[in-house]
Amino acid sequence: MKSLPTFFESKELVTPGDLLAEGDYIAGENTYQEDKKIFAERIGLVEYDNRKVRVVALRAFYIPRIGDVVIGMITEVGFNGWEVDINAPYTAILRASDVLERGFRPQKNDLLSILDIGDLVIAKVTAYDRGSNPVIKISEPGLGKISRGQLIKVTPTKIPRIIGRKGSMISMIKRETNCRITLGQNGLIIISGKTREDEQLAIMALRKVEDESHTSGLTDRIAEMIRKEKEGRRKNVQT
Repeated sequence: MKSLPTFFESKELVTPGDLLAEGDYIAGENTYQEDKKIFAERIGLVEYDNRKVRVVALRAFYIPRIGDVVIGMITEVGFNGWEVDINAPYTAILRASDVLERGFRPQKNDLLSILDIGDLVIAKVTAYDRGSNPVIKISEPGLGKISRGQLIKVTPTKIPRIIGRKGSMISMIKRETNCRITLGQNGLIIISGKTREDEQLAIMALRKVEDESHTSGLTDRIAEMIRKEKEGRRKNVQT
């Protein structure tokens, strides 16, 4: 029997409007059908199950774009580089040749001594297409291994709201909590403050932005919440 055309490999990332299959197929979850063609309705991973086509939606995953600054965790150390979890459908590749200043000679370089499993890095996406793993680098100023701070994860699509118009929201949170906050466009955030209490206050504020991102007047409400928390802390110290 002649096979009917499909246009992606199973588990491949698709975006809304992508043509997934044509012919005698059944439209499943997160897909729609026009004539004999089935299209993706949401971002996700396509699955072909006999004649049924569906998309597993990626609600909380990050879709890489070249130039994005991301925060990732080392998950594997290989002969020529590292695999890094960047909260995306695919693991990112960090090449040893990008990290080492001099010529890379695998037989002489112990990559584990540079970056080990569990280490966090700030990196930039340098290459990505839906058919291969993203490639990242840490060789620019401001990038590299993260030495301290608390890590939290938010929904990647909420990062612009956390930044705010012209950086107003994140600037206010940094100022009011006395914390250094590094945002990854992949939804990972590093918070580093002088005290654990300051870091917890910043985390509380960031979580509130994530939960109430659809509401208006949020910057003023977050600022008021932080000030009340700080005032309550001062009163507890005095008593």
